[in-house]
Amino acid sequence: MDKKDLFDQITEVTRNTEDLLNKLHETQSAMTEIMEENAELKIENQHLRARLEQATANEHENEHTKNTKHGLSKSLQNLEKLYASGYHICNEFFGKHREGEEECAFCLTVIYGDR
Repeated sequence: MDKKDLFDQITEVTRNTEDLLNKLHETQSAMTEIMEENAELKIENQHLRARLEQATANEHENEHTKNTKHGLSKSLQNLEKLYASGYHICNEFFGKHREGEEECAFCLTVIYGDR
């Protein structure tokens, strides 16, 4: 091998090495960006999960306070108490005393609807 061929080979190997090094730096930069984005998404995901848990807890709490005994709202529970006390709550006989603990289909429809 003469000196010129040897010098050309060294130059080519050096150029190939520099190309590989540039590709390695590009890949490293891309990997850094991906890792940063991944970290940001993990934090955002944690915040969203916390908000979802809070919203679910609030919804469950609201549902529990809105519908309690027999799935009735507070206002229907109050009407149920009046009816149990012996008074009509229907439009037809509202406020009148129920004779002999008789049941009134109109009153029951007001309280329980079509359940």
